[in-house]
Amino acid sequence: MALVYLSLGSNVGDRAAVLRRAIAGLPAATRGRVLRVSRLYETAPWGVRNQPPFLNLALALDTPLAPRDLLTALKEMEAAAGRTAGPRWGPRPLDLDILLYEHLVLNDQALTIPHPRLAERRFVLQPLADIWPAGAPLLGQPLPDLLRAVADQDVTPVPADQEGGL
Repeated sequence: MALVYLSLGSNVGDRAAVLRRAIAGLPAATRGRVLRVSRLYETAPWGVRNQPPFLNLALALDTPLAPRDLLTALKEMEAAAGRTAGPRWGPRPLDLDILLYEHLVLNDQALTIPHPRLAERRFVLQPLADIWPAGAPLLGQPLPDLLRAVADQDVTPVPADQEGGL
């Protein structure tokens, strides 16, 4: 089994319901087990600004799938949620990204691990901070330092009573 960290996001439809279904479907799709889930955050779009805000979270997953097989499973989940080809960084009902896979470093045309823009995106780092081991470095740096570098990006915690059961 491999410890994997994923980022989940949605900005189309009932965003919270889409994320709930994704979390519930991950164990079957990945033959794994969800270990920890961050709180939910509403975030400004990144890349393409003229679109609805996202709901984002991060989770830790234990899975026997190899990285490319995991990527295939996640892409199938995105498609099942209604994601179709569109503009890069555009609106989508479900976005699933592999952030980290154990201590693996992988860089090929299909997949890059750690996620290549992980340190640039507060909407990924903030949820990850909720579930990341206390005091452990991320990408060789203290996580608070990485968060300070993206502090100007708009990320708002969703109040627990508005998370919709996440």
